[in-house]
Amino acid sequence: MSRSSDEQMIVDGCTVRVVDPERVTIVTEAMPSDGDVAELADIFGLLSDPGRLRVLVALLEGEMCVCDLAVVAQTSESATSHHLRLLRAHRVVTARRAGRMAYYRLADAHVRMLLDVALTHVGHAPAAFHPEHPAAPVGGDETPTGLA
Repeated sequence: MSRSSDEQMIVDGCTVRVVDPERVTIVTEAMPSDGDVAELADIFGLLSDPGRLRVLVALLEGEMCVCDLAVVAQTSESATSHHLRLLRAHRVVTARRAGRMAYYRLADAHVRMLLDVALTHVGHAPAAFHPEHPAAPVGGDETPTGLA
């Protein structure tokens, strides 16, 4: 079938239009398994909490103990410990014991890369001016001050 024609597919009992069946096949075959997608959603869910994100950003600078992380993340030691427990369970951070102290660090370069890319994105994408962003100007004025 040519790219200019449409193809009908049945998905969950509904007929849907497919414009580029070759592309749909390639992307469908490259799609991660349901289990991998669920695990990825869990990771992004962990990253959606500002307290946990502060802990992770602090760990970009290197290994830290719970006490120091609590100060930097502006949370209690108890909340910080809870964040770290969740992050360890999902292999986002690891811990090293030194006597009674535990020192935490990012689990691997992939976590560091994910945080670096997200922080770079935030610095280059003025999401506050998107109409669906909670900090968007009220009244439909989407032009940032000084950019008109």
